[in-house]
Amino acid sequence: MKIRENEINKYLILLLSVSALLRGVLASIIEFGNDEVYYWTYAMYPDWSHFDHPPMVGLMMQLFSCNLFFTSEFFLRLSSVIFMTINTYLVFLIGKQVKNVQTGFYAALLYTASIYAFVITGIFILPDTPLGIFTFLAVLQFVRYFQNEKNKHLILAGLFAGLAMLSKYSGVFIWLGIGLYIILYSRKEFKNPFLYLSALISAVCMIPVLMWNINNEFISFTFHGNRVGFFGEFHPEYFLAELVGELAYNNPVNYVLTIIALVALVKGNKFISDMPKRLILCLTLPLIILFWFFSLTRQILPHWTSPSFVLLLIFVAAQLSDKYQIKDNYLIIPKSIVTSLSVLLFVLILGVAEIKTGFIPLNFSERSKTIQRYGEGDFTLDMYGWRKIRPEFQEIREEIILKGEMKESDGMIALKWYPLANLDYYVAYPLGIDMYGFRNPGEIHKYAWINKERGDLKLGEDYWFLTESFDYYEPNKYLKPYFKEIVPTDTITIERCGKPAKYVFVYMLKDLKKIPATWFEEKKTP
Repeated sequence: MKIRENEINKYLILLLSVSALLRGVLASIIEFGNDEVYYWTYAMYPDWSHFDHPPMVGLMMQLFSCNLFFTSEFFLRLSSVIFMTINTYLVFLIGKQVKNVQTGFYAALLYTASIYAFVITGIFILPDTPLGIFTFLAVLQFVRYFQNEKNKHLILAGLFAGLAMLSKYSGVFIWLGIGLYIILYSRKEFKNPFLYLSALISAVCMIPVLMWNINNEFISFTFHGNRVGFFGEFHPEYFLAELVGELAYNNPVNYVLTIIALVALVKGNKFISDMPKRLILCLTLPLIILFWFFSLTRQILPHWTSPSFVLLLIFVAAQLSDKYQIKDNYLIIPKSIVTSLSVLLFVLILGVAEIKTGFIPLNFSERSKTIQRYGEGDFTLDMYGWRKIRPEFQEIREEIILKGEMKESDGMIALKWYPLANLDYYVAYPLGIDMYGFRNPGEIHKYAWINKERGDLKLGEDYWFLTESFDYYEPNKYLKPYFKEIVPTDTITIERCGKPAKYVFVYMLKDLKKIPATWFEEKKTP
């Protein structure tokens, strides 16, 4: 495929437009996943920080939904749709800045083909959404600074790096990479007072997060510290799972092209100048190496390293621009990039079709054959069927209230942050029911604070309990010590393409006789 060199901007606008339109449609038709719907609680109950993450993702949901005036999945995900479009342009600018417009255009295409970029940050609403845009803004300003040494770029970079850290704690790797680059290649910068001013601006951005953690005994830092560690039993299968996950999340074609580009750099190929090469390596390799090290002893999530991998696509674009140089005013789109985009399109079609139809059976466990475990193992059910629960439960609830067996004011409980937030967003909140978490913060996360906001659990009250078959919690096992009576009430069948996909079991929990000890009570104990 060839395009005219003077039409690159036109095709870039076309890429941005088609990408935004497609992602906007998908954002409106796919139900929230567990993580996404949980971050809706950040927007519902804003704070200086939260149990799991800094506040930025919740602020973005508030901003783009007009402070939750619009509550559909599309508006809550709108920042992802818009930011990924801007990110693609920023990647283009970075590629253009470090080499040429051809590199920028190739980088934009490769970034669009990244499943992490297109889906996880471009459709879904996660902390990676604001992390991505502020990281690219910071990197662009740092590149411009080290090329022309204008301090205004350094100041802007510090601001954007601070906002990246307000999005996700891993944003601190921006400054780790810059520090490494300065130590190794540009120690004269230590004499520049604007460097310290830039770092100070980033630090000031984190003051609200620090204050929140001080007031909450650093529970957020403790939580994340327990998720990673430098010591533990060696598990090579965890490391293998991490590599396979990275391959899938970043698009297998992109991943292989990245390895090829890095090997070429090691061999001394000069397809990119020293400054951007060194800077990008310093910004990316520390995060990748550290999480690879963690994965030797602990299970980590593959997308944690993806912010580095998408930045490494600049190397791929630069290498391809050397190989496919512009001739006769025509730009060749390499087959590798076309293949990468084709893989993305295939994954999108396959993924949406599977979520909506379940045509590939994914519930392989023996337990999934029983009704209590039906659908277990099918991860696509995380994003299917939640909308169907509310009308069914509403009928059951209204009938029971009419019989006098439950009250209109009775709340609902769940035992973990998912499906707590799922049931809250899709069922409890629309029906005006208060949703509560019923375990410690390690299990219910932000709901430990939301419980307080909603008046907390009360002795002697009755509560609803809904549990799904694909993620079943046996109520007698978890709740019997706390309630006088647990009454099975009804079963809701959630169908997909005319066949049962999962079941939702409805229970009445009568007369709360004991409330689980909360972290708020525990921290008061001398």
